Amino acid sequence: MLSNKEIICPNNLLDFAHKKKCIKVAIVNSGKPLPMLSAQDAVNENLIEPIFIGDKKEILKCAEDIKWDISEYEIIDEPIENNTAKVAAKLASEEKIKIIVKGHIHTDILMKEVLKREYNLLGSKRLSHIWHMSINKVDKPLIITDGALNVQPNVKTKMHILKNVVNFSKRIGISRPKVAILSATEEVLESVPSSIDAAELTKLVEKENLDADVFGPLAFDNSISKKSAAIKGIKNIVAGEADVLLVPSVETGNSLVKMMIYFMGACAAGVVVGGKVPVVITSRSDEAQARLASIAAAVVALD
Repeated sequence: MLSNKEIICPNNLLDFAHKKKCIKVAIVNSGKPLPMLSAQDAVNENLIEPIFIGDKKEILKCAEDIKWDISEYEIIDEPIENNTAKVAAKLASEEKIKIIVKGHIHTDILMKEVLKREYNLLGSKRLSHIWHMSINKVDKPLIITDGALNVQPNVKTKMHILKNVVNFSKRIGISRPKVAILSATEEVLESVPSSIDAAELTKLVEKENLDADVFGPLAFDNSISKKSAAIKGIKNIVAGEADVLLVPSVETGNSLVKMMIYFMGACAAGVVVGGKVPVVITSRSDEAQARLASIAAAVVALD
């Protein structure tokens, strides 16, 4: 059942990212093969100028192993893994970098530093995570949010998540994104709290006149399959045509993304948006192509 398909970075992300050249990026705890390979790929695509943070000996050894001359790039020697996050957050606060990229470090350690008020990296919106999912190089993407950061968001937080994802969608050429607010049902049921949240969020969006088509609750099949929506008699502008799935909880989003990766060979480009710098928090087991796609997504997300 597991897919053997090679994961491929999609063209649409690279095409939009190529419009911005050589963005300064911190690679946090970068002295491991996969972070170095993805940084090399991003440099070869002319997307970034990396600053490597971590154990200098390990960084140089990794670069030598992959036959990459990094002599022209800055290395900040910090052998203590958890301290590398502090270095990156400080660089971002001083506007010396525009993107933070997670290397071989736990997400909670990295995000704990990013969220500290002393660095002033938070904007007016709540931070949220976006997955840009694609199967082939020329796929139309499916965007899933939030499957990594906000665990059990309330309606107010979901509105922040929604605004962040609409902004990102427009940056990849979706002029008026169709957003399905996901639940286990298309009916509003007291026994299914996510359906109540979805209905409330749909009404709030109508009042705010957001430049997107938003509807919920919708179950997964009714969100992405016209056939399923038609059989069930669900008629609205989003049903069967969703560009974006706004999930009810981190477990839903995380599970959906991981199933697409492992069963379908999907490329998952993940980025945290809503703050003053995008943050790439890929899994430490992610393939280099998915890491490249995530860096591209972060470049696209830049103001």
